[in-house]
Amino acid sequence: MHVLRDILKPCAKALSAMPFALSLLFGVTAVQCLDVLPSLDALLPLALVAALTAWRCPRARSLCWMVLAFVYCVVRAGAVMQQRLPRRLERQDFDVVGVVEGLPQVRSDADRFVLRVEQARFDGKPFPLHGRLRLAWYRAPKAAARPCLRWRLRVRLRRPRGFMDPGAFDGERQALLERIAAVGYVRKQGPNRSAGRRAFCIDGVRARMARAINHALDGGKGARLLRALGVGDKRGLREGDWRIARADGVSHLLAISGFHIGVAALLGALLIQGIWRLWPSLGKRWPRPAAAALAAVLVASVYACLAGLGLPTLRALLMIAVLAAARVSRRSVHPLQALSLALSAVLLFDPLSVLSAGFWLSFAAVALLLAVLDRRRVSGLRGWLRGTGQAQLLMTVALLPVTAWFFGQGAPWGLLANLFAIPVVSMAVVPLTLAGMALQPISATAAGVLWRIAGWIMRKTWAVLAVMAKWPGAHWYLPAVSGFALLLACIGALWLFAPRGIPGRWLGLLLWFPLLWPRLPPLAPGAFRATVLDVGQGLAVIVRTRHHLLVYDTGARYPSGFNFGDAAVLPAIRASGAGPADRIVISHGDNDHAGGARAVAKAFPDARRLSGEPKRMPVPMPPCHAGQHWSWDGVRMRVLSPPAHLRPLLHGNDLSCVLLIRGRGGRLLLTGDITRRMEPGVARQVGSGPPLILVVPHHGSNTSSSAAFIDALRPRLAVVSAGWLNRFGHPRPKVLARYRRAGVPVLDTATAGAVSIRFPVAAAPRVIARWRRNHSAYWRE
Repeated sequence: MHVLRDILKPCAKALSAMPFALSLLFGVTAVQCLDVLPSLDALLPLALVAALTAWRCPRARSLCWMVLAFVYCVVRAGAVMQQRLPRRLERQDFDVVGVVEGLPQVRSDADRFVLRVEQARFDGKPFPLHGRLRLAWYRAPKAAARPCLRWRLRVRLRRPRGFMDPGAFDGERQALLERIAAVGYVRKQGPNRSAGRRAFCIDGVRARMARAINHALDGGKGARLLRALGVGDKRGLREGDWRIARADGVSHLLAISGFHIGVAALLGALLIQGIWRLWPSLGKRWPRPAAAALAAVLVASVYACLAGLGLPTLRALLMIAVLAAARVSRRSVHPLQALSLALSAVLLFDPLSVLSAGFWLSFAAVALLLAVLDRRRVSGLRGWLRGTGQAQLLMTVALLPVTAWFFGQGAPWGLLANLFAIPVVSMAVVPLTLAGMALQPISATAAGVLWRIAGWIMRKTWAVLAVMAKWPGAHWYLPAVSGFALLLACIGALWLFAPRGIPGRWLGLLLWFPLLWPRLPPLAPGAFRATVLDVGQGLAVIVRTRHHLLVYDTGARYPSGFNFGDAAVLPAIRASGAGPADRIVISHGDNDHAGGARAVAKAFPDARRLSGEPKRMPVPMPPCHAGQHWSWDGVRMRVLSPPAHLRPLLHGNDLSCVLLIRGRGGRLLLTGDITRRMEPGVARQVGSGPPLILVVPHHGSNTSSSAAFIDALRPRLAVVSAGWLNRFGHPRPKVLARYRRAGVPVLDTATAGAVSIRFPVAAAPRVIARWRRNHSAYWRE
């Protein structure tokens, strides 16, 4: 009891604001668990009852605040969803006037930017379209997509819709966070012209500062990293940079975090301290502590705005403002009190922020540091090393559950990497970068000197981090985390880092087992599981047996650099907890099937490869031909097409590798893009056997799926891999009608998301997951 009393005593002052903040947090978070937002007709009377109860019954206030927070979040979320483009108007043209926001991406294929809509017209009449549009402008005029420019554009729009795959990025959740009402592209035929520019906007300042840094360092890695640190400009960062950051657990250094804002505030306070020491008479007019506090807030605010005012920066800025206000008013505020007030302010300002990883990582990190770290001060180098080591150990271990939940990976070497990188970045790179930004309007030459020094230091630091990223076990991926495993691991982390005096702290490690070593559903010999991924207008399939893994096709790659190998195939494999791929089969050379092959082959260099068109592959692959076969764990795999003797006479889609996978209880036929010409030969080789599941040829095109082919196979289920509202109209209505007449049910990844099918030993195949239905949420289409 004495131990608990000593622990809670320093936090007693923080408890006054904490109940309100936690009630807001629980109420807002509860909304994010809903599949459908409830009607306001039922919620508004509930809110009125909660408000009256809170007024009349103080003991029930925490519960009432939770209810009010729930209703408030439903109202805000409903308003954002209402701003989205109506479904009936998808793929229609609109004339809009708006201002370019943020820092646009200018690439060789297109300019990509966000447009804040000011006016909109549809079919010549005003239309109530509000919010932000995420647009691509192909072959845009030079310097068209610049911040603060106002444009009059004709755009074709659709609702934001992401890809639903295991372990993949949730694009629809991100669209909700960013208030994206629609996505689309600028039409060439429209009256696209400039309509002036906004008089002042902070994004224009950010863009000019980014160009100045880039010019001073002549581009290159140093410029890319300093732009990210200085103004939150991550456009120049490459996938390799992010891979190093993730492996070393230093991504927070590239995304301006609360830590950087704290450094900026400290620099502002130290500047005022120095001025007041030089001119002590200033203290008679304005006390030095109050002036330093206000300077800290001012510098931190300017830097936060230049950084784009993300959630971590906003949290840090609010905490600094609370502490500064207490300093000016000569009142004592416990750091937990400041954190609670900042949490309340963020939730009231944007209750949907709880959907972002930055929210949880930012607030959880500070809360853990304040609640757990030993407050006994030890002076000198020993004290600094002790405090830094404790903080990094806490961040690396205690935040692993949250990191695994959002990103599916951890950084085993993150402790050492952060112990090395954080002092260098905080004591040298960030101060030099900020000083250069302050000097740039006065002297570009002086600013350039500081930036070059900072760039040199950052390049050397990054070189060390690149070496650490290659250490064994640096890339540690975890299977998909369940909510129960996350809860147990969080409790285990709190128990493990509990203050001294609480017995059995090491037992907290036991609660980590469900997170680190989850029990994966076993597959018996002769059984297998297949997942047809949602990769838009393309194809990617993962097949897992008891001890082996096959990848069949990898989706597309786009000129922007985005590819489904990195975005869908690899995350799905890691989320499943399966081992590395043993074989990669690319049906043929079309981009929508082979685009992600390079990324998958790089991730699994020891995997054997096959392709129907080896000469068109981005990586070396031997040709496939009918008759090739192998067996894994009682599951037989056989290539049915193309016939070896016909390869010289075939081309394009008809060279697709057709693969038949046969387990004891079911079969799966992967057809690529074969046409009717190849279907009779494939059907003859399929023959009779256990129930068959068919992946529909060529995404449901009219060139395939003849009635004779369907009648010969008589599949139990057909799965189409096609893009939502794709320009080809796949799957074609005539093709769907053929399957319907044959009594074959059809699943489309465009509407179902990824489709997972289990092929057991002693039963017929069955669908075990339709990712869009099984993981529904109110923000998903």
